[in-house]
Amino acid sequence: MEMINAIGRRKSAVARVYLTKGNGKITVNDKDYKAYFPQVYIQHSISAPFETVNAEQIYDLVINVAGGGYKGQAEAVRMGISRALVKLNEDFRKPLKERKFLTRDAREVERKKYGKPKARRSFQFSKR
Repeated sequence: MEMINAIGRRKSAVARVYLTKGNGKITVNDKDYKAYFPQVYIQHSISAPFETVNAEQIYDLVINVAGGGYKGQAEAVRMGISRALVKLNEDFRKPLKERKFLTRDAREVERKKYGKPKARRSFQFSKR
């Protein structure tokens, strides 16, 4: 099996995922993923696609992620992993799609408008 690559995006985070046959080692930006994402719920989020398709401890991952915060990066990584698994085996598409791992969350930050302090917040209004 050769290297399979995929891209995942969320907000301003972009994750490039490289999947190879191995023993379950996940490296994010040259660090172990548990060191890069110390929050346990984010670690579960990243390993969730493997648990969904019963493929834990079979593949090694090398991930480069940039932009955004830790939550956006984690969700970008999760999407990239899911897309790589689908490239590997098309049968994985259905269970991953049911858990919404292949759906791009299109919500982005709304831009600030002139004449207002934030995107929607207005300055205090006084009738008199």
